[in-house]
Amino acid sequence: MTETIIEHFPVGPLQCNCVILGDRQTNRALVVDPGGEGERILARLDELGLTCSGIIHTHAHFDHVGATADVQHATGAPCMLHEGDLFLYNALQMQLDTFGVPLRAPEVVEIDRFLTDGDAVSAGAAEVGVVHTPGHTPGSLCFHAHGDRPVLIAGDTLFQQSIGRTDLWGGDASQILDSIRTRILTMPDETLVITGHGPTTTVGEERAKNPYLQSG
Repeated sequence: MTETIIEHFPVGPLQCNCVILGDRQTNRALVVDPGGEGERILARLDELGLTCSGIIHTHAHFDHVGATADVQHATGAPCMLHEGDLFLYNALQMQLDTFGVPLRAPEVVEIDRFLTDGDAVSAGAAEVGVVHTPGHTPGSLCFHAHGDRPVLIAGDTLFQQSIGRTDLWGGDASQILDSIRTRILTMPDETLVITGHGPTTTVGEERAKNPYLQSG
């Protein structure tokens, strides 16, 4: 990924890690999980000299989609999600109310493409493979970028020495563990994992140290 830009920064009320994955040759980029602060995301794209050509989501909890409309209106980029999370995407106000967040739900824009396991999404030469990892939500996805060092954008499926919550809508504890063990831990140990919140980690570190993955 010598011509690829990849960076992340926390946005929104719950500090979701928004990821920008860009191709320097074409100056096109994917924006992953624009959870809030749309103006900040757009400003960073401008600073990097990139144009967003796709908005992709690891899942549809409110803190991961809060600025989707802002980014789409500014760029015209298509919005992508797994169809299994459409019910959550269409219920943002319910989510906010349940969490006690005193905000009006952001605008919901039309989903232009439903992503499924094995798909690929690209922006110029920057490309991610789509990995369906249900458990945190039915439609949870991870995005795998190959290169000199593989990178996994894991959303809220896997965290540093933790895993995603399964007590929310459609969550399933056994399913998330199966997703991690069969879809993520099969990746090389050096794979950098950009989590949905908090610090990055690696597949090897989680294989060795994550207490949720040490038995079974």
